[in-house]
Amino acid sequence: MDIKFTHRLSYKQARLTVLVGFILGTLLSLLQIGIDYASEDASINREIRSLLEISHNPASRIAYNIDAELARELTLGLLRSPAIVSAQLTDNNGNVLASVERQGLQSGYRVLSDFLFGANRQFEDRLYLHHLPTESLGTLRLDVDTFAFGSRFLRRAEVTLLNGFARSLLLTGILVTLFYFMLTKPLVRVIRELSGRDPRSPEPTLLECPTGHEKDEIGVLVKVANQQFENIGTEIQQRRNAENRLTDYLSQLENIVSARTTELKASNARLSQSNQELETARSTALDMAEARSTFLANMSHEIRTPLNGLLGMIALSLDGPLNAEQQQQLSIAHDSGKVLVELLNDILDLSKFDAGQLELEHIPFDLGALIEDTANLLSQNAAPSVELTCLIDPHFPALVLGDPTRVRQIVSNLLSNALKFTRFGRVDVRLSTIGDGVRIEVCDTGIGIPQDAQVKIFRPFTQAGAGITRQFGGTGLGLALTYNLCEAMQGRLTISSEAGFGSQFCADLPLPSHTRALAPGLLRGNVIAITAANSGLAELLKSLLPGWGIDYQQRALDDSMLDLNPDIVITDCPECLFGLRPTCTSLILLVTAYGSFMPSEEASALAPLQQQARPLARNALYQALRRNLQPDLNPPNDLRLESLSPQRRARVLLVEDNPVNQLVAKGMLGKLGCEVSVAGHGGEALDQLEQSDFDLVLMDCNMPVMDGYEASRQIRRSGRWPQLPIVALTANAMSEERERCRAAGMSDYLAKPFRREELAALLDLWIPTTTVP
Repeated sequence: MDIKFTHRLSYKQARLTVLVGFILGTLLSLLQIGIDYASEDASINREIRSLLEISHNPASRIAYNIDAELARELTLGLLRSPAIVSAQLTDNNGNVLASVERQGLQSGYRVLSDFLFGANRQFEDRLYLHHLPTESLGTLRLDVDTFAFGSRFLRRAEVTLLNGFARSLLLTGILVTLFYFMLTKPLVRVIRELSGRDPRSPEPTLLECPTGHEKDEIGVLVKVANQQFENIGTEIQQRRNAENRLTDYLSQLENIVSARTTELKASNARLSQSNQELETARSTALDMAEARSTFLANMSHEIRTPLNGLLGMIALSLDGPLNAEQQQQLSIAHDSGKVLVELLNDILDLSKFDAGQLELEHIPFDLGALIEDTANLLSQNAAPSVELTCLIDPHFPALVLGDPTRVRQIVSNLLSNALKFTRFGRVDVRLSTIGDGVRIEVCDTGIGIPQDAQVKIFRPFTQAGAGITRQFGGTGLGLALTYNLCEAMQGRLTISSEAGFGSQFCADLPLPSHTRALAPGLLRGNVIAITAANSGLAELLKSLLPGWGIDYQQRALDDSMLDLNPDIVITDCPECLFGLRPTCTSLILLVTAYGSFMPSEEASALAPLQQQARPLARNALYQALRRNLQPDLNPPNDLRLESLSPQRRARVLLVEDNPVNQLVAKGMLGKLGCEVSVAGHGGEALDQLEQSDFDLVLMDCNMPVMDGYEASRQIRRSGRWPQLPIVALTANAMSEERERCRAAGMSDYLAKPFRREELAALLDLWIPTTTVP
């Protein structure tokens, strides 16, 4: 392998060495020339001074004798010196005794010489005798041409530089030769051996170290290369062994893949068959789900239709003249029907959860009032010896955001469950804020729930045990529905219970605050509560009355009231009143259980006496205290709205095929002041609309001849009654039914069975009312 001469290491190293040597040699030559220049410059003055010293005595005598001929000979003799171009001798009077001159030498180096030493130099010597040194005899002047000295200096400098260049060239040749034999030639030999080596050779060929280089860098390079060759050879051998093993593995893998491919083909065949079976099962499940939805819709319709007639007729009968026994019997029948409706609603709600069709509202509502209203409605289910109390944080927000219907279901189910299993003691509903949500706690002193039963009571149709079902009844749907509702609201329902020591259900719901708590007006007065210290009434009054500005005290049942004259006495002990009245003339507010009001004869004997039913609501308590403590501050509009009776002058078209439901709806509408016309199907309804004007149409959905959907569509398509409200009456409570009614053009929706209050609210929404005293 040949390497270009200028690329060889020997040339590069020699070039660098010679360059450094040339620069140093040049610098040394220049330094020597500089020293020679200084010496030459000084020698000019020295030689001329020496010449003047030699000519001083002869020139002094010539000037003393004023001998012009000798003076001329002297000046001509001085002119023979190569450097002197002019000589002049004058006496002491300034007379020139002799003056001679000649032309200076001309050369190409003269410019450089004149630059270094100057073109001319003048010298003067005062002439005098040794015995008369103070008396001047004249002057000897010499003009010196420095070129005679400069040319001599330049020749020496030229020789010096040429010698330096010659030494550098000689050194270059010697170094190139030495470096070639010492460095380049051994390296070229190693390179040629490397180039001629076969990399595929199984046995690596080792490099031979050049003679004389065993211990220097070339020898180390050869040793390292040989070591690398050995390592490469070992690695190549290992790779070949690995390739051989890999070839064996590939052969085995091909056999395995072939076997697995056969297995996969069989598995694919089985999977394909399984997929077909799964598709068949999926289709069957969809058909079953559709059948279940159809069944639930039909069940809802078939059950709600007779229930509507049953409950409606009972409600109409309750408004008629009845004796006490008949009133009680019909009330029990009506309550039993409502329980059946609630059971049906729970079943339908569970089916909505399974189908993922439950929709939640997000509107502001008063949760405290909702809980108090729900507890008031359910208080009739409480045992006489059970104290039902609503304990609401005084700082709880006035309004929260959420779904009031579903929250009412949660409270109703938890409270109904607590009242069902509690025969003595207390049932408390507590409401407070927690973080960005609310906490609803229902605590009771009932039978409790064993630890092993707590894990299954949230399952549908499951109770703590078979004995519970036999003793207390129930289907086991309430807690399951409540648990699902809490999860649907992104909340949590927990239980803490021990058998025989009561239960505590805690529902944490993310209901954000919408309006902060409104502070009621402050009252002034003195109130004493006569009740047990651990009663719910005592806890309720202690949390509310001080915040209303009332001076409140709590006394035990057997404490004396002598020398005490409070404004109002609040008690939940009717038996204490007869012993209390002789010693106390204050107004007594008696809090009793539902349906346990004191007879009017006894109440008159204990006057002034007012009675309130448990649970005691915050607003009811506040209004009662304000009316009695500050009667002058009661606004005139605080009259009961029930004293005003709404009288509607409206014509309603009832489209219903069931005779019982016709009687129920017609009776309710008549009591609400409406004039009712009845049609048996949609065709009759269209005929009556052609003949008369109506303010509202109550349209049953499922009818013979023409159903409510088709009748509503034809009414809307005709364009003659664009503002006529059409309200659907349907026993199908499924969510898709509402959308189907709206798609047919109906304005609103009322599910059977409906109560008179629901019908009245519907009329208030769609028909203007006139209120008369």
